[in-house]
Amino acid sequence: MENYSYLHLGEPEDPDRNVVCKYRVTTDLPMEKAAEAIAAEQSTGTWTGISTLDHSIFDDLGARITSIEGDMVTCEFPAADFSIETGSVPQILSVIAGNLFGLGALKAVRLEDVTFPKSILEQFKGPKFGADGIRKALHRPEEPLVGTIVKPKIGLSPEKTAEYVYEAGAGGLTNSKDDETLVDQRFCPIEDRTIRVSEALDRLEEEGHYMMHAINVSTRADRIVELAEKVQGWGAREIMIDVITCGFGCLQALAEDPSIKVPIHVHRTMHGAFTKDPFHGINMLPLTKLVRMVGGDALHIGTLGVGKMAADAHDDKNLAACLGDELPYKRVMPVCSGGVYPGIVGDIIARSGMDVQIQAGGGVAGHPGGIRAGGMAMSQAVEAAYKGIPAEEYAKTHAELAAALERWGSR
Repeated sequence: MENYSYLHLGEPEDPDRNVVCKYRVTTDLPMEKAAEAIAAEQSTGTWTGISTLDHSIFDDLGARITSIEGDMVTCEFPAADFSIETGSVPQILSVIAGNLFGLGALKAVRLEDVTFPKSILEQFKGPKFGADGIRKALHRPEEPLVGTIVKPKIGLSPEKTAEYVYEAGAGGLTNSKDDETLVDQRFCPIEDRTIRVSEALDRLEEEGHYMMHAINVSTRADRIVELAEKVQGWGAREIMIDVITCGFGCLQALAEDPSIKVPIHVHRTMHGAFTKDPFHGINMLPLTKLVRMVGGDALHIGTLGVGKMAADAHDDKNLAACLGDELPYKRVMPVCSGGVYPGIVGDIIARSGMDVQIQAGGGVAGHPGGIRAGGMAMSQAVEAAYKGIPAEEYAKTHAELAAALERWGSR
């Protein structure tokens, strides 16, 4: 490969034609050598000279390193490197996040961000409902959504799940969901759970309160659409998928299937396996963009530096990727969850703005007054933030919020 160079330093980025990736690189080699190793491995290179590579192939299909700033490398891949199959995330990830993680030239490498040209974005449809569609279904045009996760994590019986959902909804919550570990276990069959939860939601609606519960349909790729259709037929208002464990193709299959007529809540469980290390793996930001591209309607983005989960330095960028104009699709509802309780709701909303779903599991189920009181406390905390009133002040006239602040405090 001595006659071919992947370095094009100083050339302007060309996001209108190329896929532009930002990689954080740790290496003992000169950074130019390490950057070239990435470009070669992910496009036209191999470990030795080969007879099948000529200048025309290299010029048309070779990746280009256009910038090296400190440990940040910008690599551009020609759109021709990507499949013409409509919306193929597996092939995209194979190019931009493939074998480079095992390169001996690198001590560590992290995909920080990716920008796609129009020719690739046009292959995807984005969300069917998005943030605005979810708001419309819940008759809640302005205030933040406020939800819960049925606890304990592994789940309850169908009867207890439905009771939990009803009590939380009666407390004022707009959303609830299965946790990521519950799908169709013997102690809580998905059909029984969905039917009973649907009955609870019907009861709440008769009482004038609109609520969604996301039923987790995460399963094998060859069965997921069928299961989602069944769950929808049993009365589900929303479905949920664990996108990392199931794969982006499963989410896309659900979102693009015309038989699926309810929003899709996207959980990101397992993401920490490759997003937590600041120097190696994949930042959550590219994954957030891909979720929006393939059709997720709501997505967990962390708690913007508040709560039990390790703060993602790019939580704010994930928020913008859900709601911003960079991608030409409906907006995704960002979901803030993970160690949330009423005392930190104001801090989260101050960072997120009003277009957000605040979600608490233990922060509802752990309330000293029970599930309904926990729902009321969370709803009151959201109301206070929406009105611009400090939670401590609002708690003076709202006993449930006061009890929550007494138990868990404020940030």
